[in-house]
Amino acid sequence: MRLRFSYRHLYYFWVVAKEGGMAKGAARLGVAVQTVSAQVHELEQSLGHALLKPAGRGLVLTDAGVAAMRQADEIFRLGEVLPALVRDAATSPSVRLAVGISDGLPKLAVHRLMAPVLREPRLRLVCHEGEFDDLLADLALHRLDVVLADRPAPPNPNLKLYSHLLATSPIAWYAAPSLRAAARRGFPRSLAEVPVLLPTEHGALRARLDLWFEQHDITPRVVGEFEDSALLETFAAGGLGAFPAPELEHPALVAGSRVNRIGPCTGVDEHFYAIGTEKKVAHALVQRLLGVE
Repeated sequence: MRLRFSYRHLYYFWVVAKEGGMAKGAARLGVAVQTVSAQVHELEQSLGHALLKPAGRGLVLTDAGVAAMRQADEIFRLGEVLPALVRDAATSPSVRLAVGISDGLPKLAVHRLMAPVLREPRLRLVCHEGEFDDLLADLALHRLDVVLADRPAPPNPNLKLYSHLLATSPIAWYAAPSLRAAARRGFPRSLAEVPVLLPTEHGALRARLDLWFEQHDITPRVVGEFEDSALLETFAAGGLGAFPAPELEHPALVAGSRVNRIGPCTGVDEHFYAIGTEKKVAHALVQRLLGVE
């Protein structure tokens, strides 16, 4: 990317705006007033707008100057922490991986799928949970290295993304011990009698579950819908209702007998995708996650 202005010009403008005048800005910078004035003028010419205007004995920002100052504040705030970041990176080397996790994904299953990455001794893992479209936007802006989701990225000629199927897991029904007997009696018809917890329509799994109910002529007694799978499982463990979960989570779900498996949700699977950008230099840990090292 080729810039039309120098960061030195921007810095001189920033100092002048902070000090409220050319003379004060020059004194802080330790240079001649003429030098500062020339640098600020060159910045204004590069941007095509006046950034400062006279006000009494000093200067104030124009509307364009306010916008430029806002960005300059952010740029130089980041610049102030750069030495510390570089020092920390040099003295404590780590491998940073920024992962976006779609809010409907089962968290225990995500943990298992990321096992190859978690073995990295120098790992610095940064996880962001959010809505699918928001995560893809952050991925496109390179704020994330990879996104884990329950669906592939939609075709978009403006975004060079790939979708890699990490795993497919059958779905089963689970319930707390207090509901186990009633939920198992006449399963799966029992799901019309016992309270049921479901993911919201926000997730890809919900449509497959609705179709499964329709195929089995079951009208479930839904008492709760959750976007966050961890929250759903927490309420289910408290006895609020039976719930569907990937069998990939089974060992962790039944540990400690917080919930029991009721029966299979035959024909319904949960899909787990890793979505990344087509970079010339691929992130080593993303490659490990995909199993293509």
